[in-house]
Amino acid sequence: MAITTVENIIKLLYSYNPWWRTGSIPQDMVKPTKRLAYFETLRWLEHTSVRRFVLLSGARRVGKTTIMYQLIQGLLNKGVPPKSIMYVSFDHPILKFYTIGDLMEIYNANIYPEDKCWLFFDEIQYADDWELYLKVFYDSKPYVYITSTGSASPVIEKGAGDSGVGRWNIIRIPTLSFYEYCKLTGLKDALKLNADVKPTSLASLNKKTQTEIMNLLAPLQKHFTRYLAVGGFPELVLSNDDFGSQRILREDVVDKVLKRDIPSLFNIRNSAVLEKVFLHLCFHSSNIINTSTISKELDGTPRATIDNYIEFLERSNLIYRSMPVELAGKMILKAVPKIYISDAAIRNAVLMQNIDDMISDPNEMGLIAETAVYKHLASFYYPSQAKVGYYRKPGQISKEIDIVVDYPTGKILIEVKYRENPVIKADDAIAELANSEKDKILAAIVVTKTSDSYGILPYKSKVPVYMIPAYAFLYLLGHSEEKGYKE
Repeated sequence: MAITTVENIIKLLYSYNPWWRTGSIPQDMVKPTKRLAYFETLRWLEHTSVRRFVLLSGARRVGKTTIMYQLIQGLLNKGVPPKSIMYVSFDHPILKFYTIGDLMEIYNANIYPEDKCWLFFDEIQYADDWELYLKVFYDSKPYVYITSTGSASPVIEKGAGDSGVGRWNIIRIPTLSFYEYCKLTGLKDALKLNADVKPTSLASLNKKTQTEIMNLLAPLQKHFTRYLAVGGFPELVLSNDDFGSQRILREDVVDKVLKRDIPSLFNIRNSAVLEKVFLHLCFHSSNIINTSTISKELDGTPRATIDNYIEFLERSNLIYRSMPVELAGKMILKAVPKIYISDAAIRNAVLMQNIDDMISDPNEMGLIAETAVYKHLASFYYPSQAKVGYYRKPGQISKEIDIVVDYPTGKILIEVKYRENPVIKADDAIAELANSEKDKILAAIVVTKTSDSYGILPYKSKVPVYMIPAYAFLYLLGHSEEKGYKE
């Protein structure tokens, strides 16, 4: 009996779309907490003057499919005909025998013949010629609205090249921010703040107002420690089985990307070297990476190969690459990247670190905190196209600023000092550059650990250097982000 009959495809589509029979989406498919990317996607789907398809790009298990189910529920709540909404996951083996065009013919001929419909395509990178079909649909079917997801953003972004200009937008979905973590776990300590409170504007507030804000946020400190330890994968955040969660991450997130997604999408025959490169990056996360060193460790693997693999890992949402930013008139002679694993939970799972041991290690927690701060800033500034990198001043005593946000209008400096009793000296890079006129510094922030380490540092500079605890900084960043999306 053939497995690729039209009847079997119709059965599969009905199993994917239970609302066709019941008129409503099962509650276990829809989570009550909405991620910030949900609001951005909804904004484009409901835009009255600009029509765009949406591609959601992010690692496995970050909640891309949940966002689509939430959007479907919203359409059903508005009275949209259930059969005009179709969800399909191209991860299903049977669908390898069909193109998007084939599925649409079956859908229109047997389920819904009308022109106006909403299509939700999961893991679209596994559909042959997906970008060509989306281009055709956009150009020839003005009443079709498409939202897609992809775990492998290299393929998504490559396919979105010329075909996607003016037709669809890519929305990157990172793992949960600390703000989203607080909402998802229903923390009573996650208090509402005034809408205009922003981390970069705290230095301009009077001391009394700063103290009131910090007192409001202080109870979040104990939750932030767990957030750093368990990471930001929604499903795993709610689990009380840390060992089981790490196993799931290794098998369903890391192994599938390293052993299936990247090899199949980029024609890598032997994934062993790729796995070794990623393991090296896990050990050296939040450090500047020298590919010559990796080449020697991997028995002379060509540097070009290692560079390619690092790019594949970045585009597959397993790592971030932070590139150097020019400051103080110093030209960048060699763009050597600083690498961050995209979520602490991934690194902990790969290295099989015991969470209790990790929490008690100040060096480990400092590394993880810097990773979390970079992830939040990279995600926050991604829509604005601002560059998020780092600065290192060469010399006998090198000076570095962990994170620099590079706007066309100026720069924001962030130094992470996640430790007890942090010390910032007057000749540290962030204090010196806060006085720079050439670089147009917009803000200078030192991210600290404890609830009492906040306020303006006592240095005379054109821009005040402001200390703020990590949990407060990241919560306020997420608060500002949500406000921006909802507006």
